[in-house]
Amino acid sequence: MIGGYAGKMLFVDLTRGELVERSLSEDLARSFLGGYGIGAKVLYEMMQPGVDPLGPDNVIGFLPGPATGTRALFCGRYTIVHKSPITGGWNDANSGGYFGPELKKAGYDAVFVSGISPKPVYLWIKDGTAEIRDASHLWGLDTKETWAALQEELGDEKIRVAAIGPSGERVSLLACPINDGHRAPGRGGGGAVMGAKRLKAIAVRGTGTVPVANPEKILAINKAVVKMMQEHPATPAWSEYGTTSITAGSILSGDCAVKNWAGAGIVDFGEERAQKLSGEALDKYKVKKYGCYNCPLGCGAEYEVNAGRWPLGPTERPEYETSGAFGPALLCDEEDALLKANEVCNRYGLDTISAGMTIAWAMECYERGILTKEDLDGIELTWGNGEAIVALLQKMADGEGCGAVLANGSAYAARVWNKGAEYLQTASGIEIPMHDPRLGPGLARTYQFDPTPGRHVKGGIGIGQLGLPPEEKYVYEGTGEADLKATTFQEVLNSLGFCMFALSVGVTPQAFHDYAEAILGIPFTAEDSLNTGLRILNMRLAFNLREGITPADCTISERVVGKPPLEAGPLAGVTIDNEKLARNFFTAAHWDLETGKPSRASLEQLGQLEEVIRDLYGS
Repeated sequence: MIGGYAGKMLFVDLTRGELVERSLSEDLARSFLGGYGIGAKVLYEMMQPGVDPLGPDNVIGFLPGPATGTRALFCGRYTIVHKSPITGGWNDANSGGYFGPELKKAGYDAVFVSGISPKPVYLWIKDGTAEIRDASHLWGLDTKETWAALQEELGDEKIRVAAIGPSGERVSLLACPINDGHRAPGRGGGGAVMGAKRLKAIAVRGTGTVPVANPEKILAINKAVVKMMQEHPATPAWSEYGTTSITAGSILSGDCAVKNWAGAGIVDFGEERAQKLSGEALDKYKVKKYGCYNCPLGCGAEYEVNAGRWPLGPTERPEYETSGAFGPALLCDEEDALLKANEVCNRYGLDTISAGMTIAWAMECYERGILTKEDLDGIELTWGNGEAIVALLQKMADGEGCGAVLANGSAYAARVWNKGAEYLQTASGIEIPMHDPRLGPGLARTYQFDPTPGRHVKGGIGIGQLGLPPEEKYVYEGTGEADLKATTFQEVLNSLGFCMFALSVGVTPQAFHDYAEAILGIPFTAEDSLNTGLRILNMRLAFNLREGITPADCTISERVVGKPPLEAGPLAGVTIDNEKLARNFFTAAHWDLETGKPSRASLEQLGQLEEVIRDLYGS
């Protein structure tokens, strides 16, 4: 077996109460790496099209990558995979912290869970053994309480836990598991899938090591990576303030959502209010830095909040995406409301992007008279009203009143209430994250047409365009090859188990190719990376094609692509040609513009996609 792998996967059937170990083949590892690469391949083979995302036949997987848990820097990521109850298609979401490395050290490259348990359970994994245990006594606890209870029950403070909170137990479509108390594979409804299966948590303890091909080379690459970081101008701010180092600037530049994507930060929010949500301002509550496994950056922070309307005690610094969704998207500059919202989402297990933007949709509908005070159980949901924001979020977390509807997202609420659909800001039903396609045009293609829609972590040219001048970014000819190359590299980075924030502090793509060679012990050139990324991308696409999802089904709200354009601010007059960007990408990827199908020749050239070829072409 090549380096980076424990060599086995765990398959859990909660309906039957069965656990089965299977060997990880070297062909599967070489071809799909890990994370959602292997996840997409396995789920495609295990699942039939059309299964209920909340039923027993949906499979949820927890997968680190080959780099996860090694001595390589930035290697703390793992991914969950499943069919999304929000979009009805493929879903992956990744998270940092320590859970993924612990799972690898416990001897597993993947855990796949199917079925539905007759009672609440948790999965206990320790050093190559696993068992299903009763979780009735944990049902009702929040994610932090669950972690603490399992540490006490299992007698080990080093246990790592990925758990759902009460929102997942209620099968809220916005629910997600939380690991390490505040790290989340947040998007796409993974917490709802766990809750429907009555899987409260996975607890892991591993004392092993991850085998690698060339440990000395890894250490040498580490030194080179540290030097890259030291020479990069963004490193000090990222190290000190993490993602909140970009909050104020993103609000003012037009990158961040403002007023449910209808406003401009410099006009509707202003510099003074933007600075109130910056890391510099919020870090008055900082107790100490927080870093994920083997991370030289340490971009997180632990807080202590003991005053104000919501004295939280120990809590964590909200990330940029959370700050945007509960800040300027709602025209709210109340830091205590932001901190409270972050804590509620962490404890109940809610996707902060979708939760905040669902409230933004409801807020605009309220301000326009589409939703009334009675519809919202007496809450006056006016722009910037922190008390109202927290009150409505708590209703969503508790599944109470109007919150029981909103806890399933804005698109769901618009369908159930039969109003407000014209103010949804979604991509294929999931709320748009906090980077504006009108500032980074390539994001429009990524949000709309990536097999995992509405994500800013799926590569492409969009993120890199955010800081470019207009004459360079608003160019719609010849974007396909660059867009595809950037997408496939991100596929590889994510599937290896590395953190994309390394790219923000000067770490080069070549460094990750070098890491891959040192870990796996096989050549991993830029061409190898491209082909592997293409194989993984096509595997995710095939999952959706088999579900009947075509390009015509891949939608994006017109407002976020400037249709009509904003009238004020730095993005005034900007309209994105998202159709042209999509055509360019599809052509470069050899995908049919009407059906979405990859060409047979391209699939055959990539290899290891025989089942996809049979399904798409019949032989």
